[in-house]
Order: sequence, then C-alpha cells, then structure tokens
Amino acid sequence: MENAAEIPNFRPHEDGLETTEPFVLHEPAVHKAPLVFSSPHSGRHYPDHFLKASRLDQKALRASEDYFVDRLFSPVVDLGLPLLAATYPRAYVDLNREPYELDQRMFADRLPAHVNTRSVRVAGGLGTVARVVSENREIYARSLSSAEALDRIEHIYRPWHDCLRRLLARAHVQFGHVVLVDCHSMPSGIKLGKKGSVERTQRADFILGDRYGTSCTPDITDEAQIYLKSLGYSVARNKPYAGGFITEHYGRPAKGLHSLQIEINRALYVDEVTLARNEHYTQLKSDLKGLTQLLMQVSGDFQQTQVPLAAE
Repeated sequence: MENAAEIPNFRPHEDGLETTEPFVLHEPAVHKAPLVFSSPHSGRHYPDHFLKASRLDQKALRASEDYFVDRLFSPVVDLGLPLLAATYPRAYVDLNREPYELDQRMFADRLPAHVNTRSVRVAGGLGTVARVVSENREIYARSLSSAEALDRIEHIYRPWHDCLRRLLARAHVQFGHVVLVDCHSMPSGIKLGKKGSVERTQRADFILGDRYGTSCTPDITDEAQIYLKSLGYSVARNKPYAGGFITEHYGRPAKGLHSLQIEINRALYVDEVTLARNEHYTQLKSDLKGLTQLLMQVSGDFQQTQVPLAAE
C-alpha cells in the first residue's frame, strides 16, 4: 500500500500549519474505513502578489472562503480517515471547477484553444480563476496574462487533484469501494441591505448534494440526512447546491466511487462580519465527528461488487 511519504507534498496533521505547498494532506497512521474527506475551499494563504493585483482588500476576498471547514472536520483524522485540504483560497484558484474554465475577458492575451470559455460558471465570473467574489465584486484591478492562470492550474490545481485521485484509488483497492465527502460552507443568507437594513434569505443548516442521486448511493445520503435531523438541524438536498465539479467528476457509483457534498450554514459556527468562531463552533465540530462515525458504519456495511478501480 502507498504510504503517506509517497504522496507528493505530504504535510502532517497540524492545526494552523503555514505552508505554500498546493495542499495539506492530513493522513492517519491507518486508514480505517472507505471514506476520504476533502476541503477544497478552506485555503487561506493569500499571496502578496495576488493582494497587490486585487482591487479588493483581504477581508472582501475572504467572502468566498469556506472559513475553518478543514478545522471543523479535523477529527476525521483521529478516527482513521484522510483529509485533503486546500492551501490557497478559491478566489486565487478554484479546485471545484474543470481544470480550464477561464473567462477571456480577464486576460490581456488569447487563451489556448482547449480552454472552456463558455461554461455557465465562467459566465458568472466563477471559473477556475475567478473574476468575482460574492455579490459580484470584481477581483482584479488589471487584466491578467494567460500564463498567470495556467501557472496556478499547473502548480496548484493539478497537484491537488492528483493527490485526491491517489487517495481515492488507494482506498478503493483497500476496501472495494470508497465515499468521497466534499466539505464546504455557505453564506447564511443574511446580508446588509441599503441604509444598513438586514435582508434575510432563509437557508437550511445543511445542504447535502449528490447530484440528485447520480454521484452517491441514496443509502448514504439518506442516513446523513436522518442523523443531522435527529440533532435538530434543518437539512435540504441538492437545492441550491447539488455538488460541483468534484462531486460530479469523482462520483461514479457504478464503479464503486461515491461522492457526497456537504454544505454547512456559516451562521452555525462563525460571525460572518468579524469571521470569528462563535459559541456553537465546538458543538458543531462534535456533531460532525458523530456524523463521520455514522458514515464510517454505513460505508463499511455497504456492499460493493464492482471491479476495483485502478489507480489513475
């Protein structure tokens, strides 16, 4: 079996670790269940050159960050499961996109022919290298060169996905099937309107995304929903978040590879103005540990008869 040292850019599990490598892999000594966790949007290393190129300050750029999500799920490592976390923020490079979803309007020179410039996400300014952050705020004060975007994809995006594929393939060989749990947070729906008024859009505490049943067996999604509801949380499925590129790309149930996206309402654990953890953070972290233990049991009981997926 491939060990942690053989996976490029391995870093030990250490809360608050500072690194400029493409990712941090939190790896247990023994992988105990067919689960792999990923946190592609919790990266918080904002390079100086990026901040200088942006018309926004760092706090505004952080509006698209999944605050503390990698730390909320850190107990999974002690339970015997790997957690792959981003280093760089999604405003810099979005790991939950196709490798080449780019907006030609952002660039001073022509993009290569293989780039997808016409996706819905690109049209909304949210490609692999984003044009905007939340509430449609433009990130850059100048046009970029295509080389800048391609460099981020080559040196950050590709290594992260290479590592994720290896983790999934290794677990698939070990257990016969694997469930990828892709971890995210979402705005609460509360924002300041004109003249300081508060505008509210009611959102569930959790949204479980399985691409409407196509990326993960309903047995797993059902059990996760039942468990969270038993704790008093409100839970929705697939609306408005059914799962992004990661869920769709890696979720192939017919081959024994399941992918479930979890979106957590940020108001459950953080002050969205100050970005400080609130008094419910510790309880939520404990509840997510309980959810993980349930998923370990459910995924362990799940029988998969497909031929093992070869390492890609």
